[in-house]
Amino acid sequence: VQLVESGGGSVQVGGSLTLSCTASGYHQGDYCMGWFRQAPGKEREGVANLDNGDGSTKYADPVKGRFTISRDNVKNTVYLQMNSLKPEDTAMYYCAATYTRPWVFDPKKYDYWGQGTQVTVS
Repeated sequence: VQLVESGGGSVQVGGSLTLSCTASGYHQGDYCMGWFRQAPGKEREGVANLDNGDGSTKYADPVKGRFTISRDNVKNTVYLQMNSLKPEDTAMYYCAATYTRPWVFDPKKYDYWGQGTQVTVS
């Protein structure tokens, strides 16, 4: 599975950005797509994930109500719409995929990763 992110950039506090993750090379089975982020000096943390089978989603508490994960199966793309951005949202954002249940926010459970896209809020 290959994952390629795009859409990062610099934005003012309170602004919005939409990240995209285009995937290829899936093999058969249920899988989960996740968005993670890592700020300098901090551990990688889960932000949101989406079950590609039933479309269910989960969000980390810091982003609930501000971020939305969604998918376009025709385009093999997962999105992360980020609104009301705060300086603490500044990080490198990664998309990832896993076939291993349960779908959790533990980065070690995800087997496939994109290269990351930087988001800076100031």
